[in-house]
Amino acid sequence: MSERAPFSKIDLHLVRVLHTVVTEGSVSRAALKLASTQPAVSAQLKRLRALTGDALLVRSGTGMAPTRTALALVEPAATLLREAQAIFGAQRASRAFDATSSEQTFSIAASDYLDPLFLPELVARLQREAPGVRIDLHPLSADFDYRKSLARGELDLVIGNWLEPPGELHLGRLFTDDIVCLVGEDHPAVRNPRGWTEARYLAAEHVAPSHFAPGVRGVIDEHLAGLGLSRRVAVRSPHFGLIPLMLAQTHLVLTTGRLFCTRYVDALPVKILRCPIAFPPLTYYQLWHDVTHASPAGRWLRDQVREVARTLASHALPARTRKGNGS
Repeated sequence: MSERAPFSKIDLHLVRVLHTVVTEGSVSRAALKLASTQPAVSAQLKRLRALTGDALLVRSGTGMAPTRTALALVEPAATLLREAQAIFGAQRASRAFDATSSEQTFSIAASDYLDPLFLPELVARLQREAPGVRIDLHPLSADFDYRKSLARGELDLVIGNWLEPPGELHLGRLFTDDIVCLVGEDHPAVRNPRGWTEARYLAAEHVAPSHFAPGVRGVIDEHLAGLGLSRRVAVRSPHFGLIPLMLAQTHLVLTTGRLFCTRYVDALPVKILRCPIAFPPLTYYQLWHDVTHASPAGRWLRDQVREVARTLASHALPARTRKGNGS
């Protein structure tokens, strides 16, 4: 323990002072080069002498000369300063991310609730703008601790919707979407829209995504619980993109964002209906940790995500007025 104690008293600037004083062979010249004062450098030299147990500079004629110990420390000090520059200086020197030459890996966890086109469009954009990067996509599921993965730097981004996103994370709002019901075209509510009441909605058989975490309700059930209500979830599925196919063959009801639903109304025998219960809009976010907050690559990635979300949401607006959407 006693051998390691001095390291707690050494900072990088002190190493720089050591290197400069020894190479200059003069406290006054070292002070000029360090943009400091002679008394300040003299005080730092005193600290260095106490830490090394050596005089470092001794009088020689009319000047000062480095001791053998001082000369032996010059190269290790220079190496340490170069390595520190590589660690910290390069990041400051390059504020931009060179997408065209990067070969790094981006790890993204995302739900597929917001839009079935989102991840394909994002991958296509990243491949186009940064052809050398690698992309690891992870699903949001109950057995995946995305908060811990973000904190460890194992994930760059998480994309999804929350009523209250985790407070320790940075967030960027992507877009909001109103909540509707998606059902098969032969569902009783389609044949009799006026009979699609709150009571019948709650009594219907619903299909819902699997939970993000054990014991954590999704945004729909969380809002219903706040109203003192509950619905009958007959099917929970981790494969959100397959749910519209289930609806086409059953009387199940999916309650989710309109943007997701509009992607299927022309391809499958399904209809969008007004929800009999007023839900707050879904808000989709991208979340990230302090670990990647200042990273130029992280900022670039978040910009790409935001642009893809903006483009998809704006292009989907005309679909809201298609006939037969029931709202």
